[in-house]
Amino acid sequence: MKNIPVVKLGIIAVSRDCFPMSLSATRRGKVCEEYKKYGEIYECKITVENEKDAMKAMEECKAAGCNALVVYLGNFGPETSETIIAKYFDGPVMYIAAAEEDCGDSLCGSRGDAYCGMLNASYNLALRNINAYIPEYPVGTPDESAKMIHDFIPVARAVIGVRNLKVISFGPRPQDFLACNAPIKQLYNFGIEIEENSELDLYAAFNEHKDDPRIEGVVKEMEKELGEGNKMAGILPKLAQFEITLLDWAEGHKGSREYVVFANKCWPSFQTQFGFVPCYVNSRLTAMGIPVACEVDIYGAVSEYIGMCVSGDAVTLLDINNTVPNDIYKENIEGKFDYTQKDTFMGFHCGNTPACKLTSCEMKYQLIMHRGLEPDKEPDITRGTLEGDIVPGEITFFRLQSTSDCKVRAYVAEGEVLPVATRSFGGIGIFAINEMARFYRHVLIKGNFPHHGAVAFGHHGKQIFDVLTYLGAENIGYNRPKGVLYDGENPFVK
Repeated sequence: MKNIPVVKLGIIAVSRDCFPMSLSATRRGKVCEEYKKYGEIYECKITVENEKDAMKAMEECKAAGCNALVVYLGNFGPETSETIIAKYFDGPVMYIAAAEEDCGDSLCGSRGDAYCGMLNASYNLALRNINAYIPEYPVGTPDESAKMIHDFIPVARAVIGVRNLKVISFGPRPQDFLACNAPIKQLYNFGIEIEENSELDLYAAFNEHKDDPRIEGVVKEMEKELGEGNKMAGILPKLAQFEITLLDWAEGHKGSREYVVFANKCWPSFQTQFGFVPCYVNSRLTAMGIPVACEVDIYGAVSEYIGMCVSGDAVTLLDINNTVPNDIYKENIEGKFDYTQKDTFMGFHCGNTPACKLTSCEMKYQLIMHRGLEPDKEPDITRGTLEGDIVPGEITFFRLQSTSDCKVRAYVAEGEVLPVATRSFGGIGIFAINEMARFYRHVLIKGNFPHHGAVAFGHHGKQIFDVLTYLGAENIGYNRPKGVLYDGENPFVK
């Protein structure tokens, strides 16, 4: 994945001046030694006791190329000095504290009181309105601290990525898809830049790439990827031309940002003017690490990017689309998997899921669009979808969203794609999430979330939840287990 950051961690130990500085420095060294089993971390040799120390330590870490920091309370720690590190460092910062070590018969000179100091650190962060990453239980032994730091890596990667991201969009959202339309102010608050363009801008750029010498090479790549699924070879040159157009636009329009995603209009006029459906190209760019959200879903594109940074893998964006028919449930799910029928649903989109996340794939045409645009003829302008069943396995379904009054909210739910044939069209899978029916009603509907959800492959709920929290989501919904009621849920429903 070339479109995501590489995290270089630094660790700074802090020490309250009425405690031995050597205690904090020694404990820092033990944590760094334990961390070697996970990777590299830059050990700042300045132990911070005051504000000047803090500024010098940050400069040392910046000079070493660090883009994320761990502030380590080896003892109680200096409240102001340790807090301003997160205030002035340009990157995500984590706070952890040292547990007391074995002391024999006496706990005197070696006692650090970092358990107490972490409370004051969190209070001072709040005083300064500073977001920082604090693990679920942030006090640990050297090996426990090393594991906490390792868990911070995907969170830091996503935060760095979002703060250096540009969202490029083309075209207004389709009529009756206002659900994907949300105020973008909060994205600017995250540090994201947004470039909104007309479909005419994209059409002009596409036409400028006619007869581009790179088209032939991209067509060969597509043919190799599709294999026996290359059912509509005649459309590949146009799709290759479009892919090159988007990649050139991304490179030429990053501007001050390091990373980029797209949120593009894909119907209804796209087919009649461009002469194809862009789904397959969207899938290929997503597999390259440049998510392309359908229907100008800007928050969907950012959600996909977060999932990609956390998982280090390809992602997809799907409609929370339809219920699982009774016959499929009875024949293939009931008694074989521990889910009720209401725990299941089908996640679908026209053909934007990367080939690597489909059990098999074919180049097809968009059935729904074909009905309306060319109902009595062989598919032509509706060709371009990548279709197949989504690979079974663990998934995380989630979304970041702004409300109409600019409040940030989100949801996260872990589940799985079942190894059950969908018997349907598009990029589609049968998803199962425990207590999905209640989650659907009391989070998705009550929270006014749109129909699009991002899918990360694997269980990454903990890290995604932490990223959303760091970014400032005020409410994060999840699929509560049976017996744990949602706010406002009727307790008398049987």
